[in-house]
Amino acid sequence: MRRTMKKAAALIMAAAMTVSLAACGGKTDDGKKNNSTDETKTEASADNTLVYASGDYTRINPAMDEHGEINVLLFNGLTAHNDKNEVIPGLAKSWDYDEDTYTYTFHLEEGVKWHDGEAFSAEDVKFTIEAIMNPDNESENAPNFEDVKEIKVIDDNTVAFTLEAPNVAFLDYMTMGILPKHLLEGENMQESDYFRNPVGTGPYKLKSWEEGQAITLEANKDYFKGAPNIDTIIFKIVVDDNAKAVQMESGELDLAQLTPKDAQNFKDKEGFVCYDMLTSDYRGIMYNFANEYWQKNKDLISAINYAIDRQAIIDAVILGQGMIAYGPLQRNIYNNENVEQYAFDPNKAEEVLVKAGCEKGDDGYYYRDGEKVSFTINCKEGDQVRVDIAQAAAQQLKEVGIEMKVEIPAKIDWGGQEAFLIGWGSPFDADDHTYKVFGTDKGANYNAYSNKLVDKYLTEARQTDDTDARKEAYAKFQEELAKDPAYTFICYIDSNYVAKDRIEGISKDTILGHHGVGIFWNVAEWTLK
Repeated sequence: MRRTMKKAAALIMAAAMTVSLAACGGKTDDGKKNNSTDETKTEASADNTLVYASGDYTRINPAMDEHGEINVLLFNGLTAHNDKNEVIPGLAKSWDYDEDTYTYTFHLEEGVKWHDGEAFSAEDVKFTIEAIMNPDNESENAPNFEDVKEIKVIDDNTVAFTLEAPNVAFLDYMTMGILPKHLLEGENMQESDYFRNPVGTGPYKLKSWEEGQAITLEANKDYFKGAPNIDTIIFKIVVDDNAKAVQMESGELDLAQLTPKDAQNFKDKEGFVCYDMLTSDYRGIMYNFANEYWQKNKDLISAINYAIDRQAIIDAVILGQGMIAYGPLQRNIYNNENVEQYAFDPNKAEEVLVKAGCEKGDDGYYYRDGEKVSFTINCKEGDQVRVDIAQAAAQQLKEVGIEMKVEIPAKIDWGGQEAFLIGWGSPFDADDHTYKVFGTDKGANYNAYSNKLVDKYLTEARQTDDTDARKEAYAKFQEELAKDPAYTFICYIDSNYVAKDRIEGISKDTILGHHGVGIFWNVAEWTLK
């Protein structure tokens, strides 16, 4: 993997698993990190301040990084999504599409200001997308715009994108947060200090950033869609799932995404509201095909697939709040239910191992060419649900003679690791989180997976707006992915948010993205009682 891709991969997992994961802070007597500060407690007591349990951020960079939950508060795209995940106007009040030239022309809102008071214009749009497309910047969002042939600024409030081929997901991808050219031109798009001091056009602007403690946002009173109702939102850094529950109980937090086990303790508790929200968020074992182990043992992945009792994991770890996963599009209209789903079958798992020439040793494990069938899976620290899923899967694999060791390293070695407990998924167009995740050498393909037929079918699907043709292409994609697995899909997992009952406006029926991202889509409309 390229150096910056590994950095971006680490960031997305560290910056997005529960919004944007991982955290820093002082330590309590029991060694756990304590993220309370006097300033946070003081501000949390204010009547019109909301305190949210966030993961940590090393930077806020919507152009280079796939997402961070804070982005939607600070930035706007030309388009946005509503509660049904449909595309609606954002910085663009309208747009036209020329089918003959594959050209989208966006008509921008007038009078929009950056948080520093400078005027937003079409030049900012051109600058942002060109920065993403520039291979020197190594943006993981680049595959979303790789078919852009020309960006033309017609005037300050009009910009046109001409594509080389149709891309029916293009309007979805224009939800990308636009960056200010006047602050970033000539800057390093991976390392600029701007990304620690972001200036956007969004409903909130940065007030302060205490590293490893809290990111405090204040309402943008000049927001072009109308000033937000909540004056201050504090993204309080809380890395540990257990700490979130404790701090929710103690009143330090107003909103947090909790594990299912912790969330159930707030059911019917006075002063709290539980939001059990559907997601497109799946979990699975991601195999690193750049690692020599899988170059030798890729044919054993189907045995792992058959050995996993997915429903048992769902019942034990997420208390039934999810569904069995067999592919990446199960929350999408183009899902293909007829693919190989690798239903739990330990006997079949062992048949695969024996057919591959493995022999069971006296210790109960299979061996191949004298080496134990054994690999290590990494989990990001702080995400207890992933750790529990991995440990449950490891026990199931042990029962059929495969050793999977679970580790929680402080730092993930993306290029060298053997496997990772991955989380992906998109509630938007089917192109999102398929093309760039499974396409060869694409920006979010972190495991060096490559399959020419997968590439072919994903390209065909994005280049037609004919529903039947897309359905056929995505069906073939899913069939090929099942034959040549990139992951062992385990489960889709619902998001359990717990909020104080003084928050009003949360859209509980919206299907969220991976790691539960998306709850803040209408945050400017929220109110506090």
